[in-house]
Amino acid sequence: MYSDVDNTNLDAIVREHAVLVKRIAHHLLGRLHDSVQLDDLIQSGMIGLIEAARKYDGGKGASFETYAGIRIRGAMIDEVRRGDWAPRSVHRNARLVADAIKNIESVKGRDAEDHEVAEALGMSQDDYHSMLKDSAGCRLFSYEEVLEKSEQGYEILTETSPNPMQGVEREDFQKHLASAIQGLPEREQMVLALYYDEELNLKEIGAVLGVSESRVSQLQSQAAHRLRSRLGDWIS
Repeated sequence: MYSDVDNTNLDAIVREHAVLVKRIAHHLLGRLHDSVQLDDLIQSGMIGLIEAARKYDGGKGASFETYAGIRIRGAMIDEVRRGDWAPRSVHRNARLVADAIKNIESVKGRDAEDHEVAEALGMSQDDYHSMLKDSAGCRLFSYEEVLEKSEQGYEILTETSPNPMQGVEREDFQKHLASAIQGLPEREQMVLALYYDEELNLKEIGAVLGVSESRVSQLQSQAAHRLRSRLGDWIS
């Protein structure tokens, strides 16, 4: 549909779908660290939109808006990754939490509880919850992107998947991820479902569950660490 567009058509396409870029940017901004700026997301998203307009192939089944949305969102996430705002200590603590959860669950044969993880880390439960809060801002990128689907229910391979084998591996990871999510404690599953499927914010989720916004953030962060511990070699 939009293949081989000239500059005039490209300008029209960009103007028509600029509102999509802003909508995605605002949606992502509420999930990211405070240091991420809206203007930076919009700028990178516009680049993604231009790339989508130049490379879209309507013969592959997905609508342009669906395809563009994935490219726009991917460009924004790439921009955040390049910024690498998270201190090294945050990444180190995330690995420590995931390792502690894995060790506890391998011994106990059940979900690790907050106080057990805190004890394994040699800290109070309050300090553990503070660690979860600190790591909450970088929790998305390990698994959020692989849940992107087209409106037909399958993933669209783009330049981020350079060969068919990588596409197969990505699909295999999706299956493992879905299974790992289903194995989470019920409340953590519910938090993820309300956040990603229903697109509620943390305050709204807290109202549904009858807990504080801070507790929702803890549950969401802990779910990510638990997934990381269970997915093993899939997540570096």
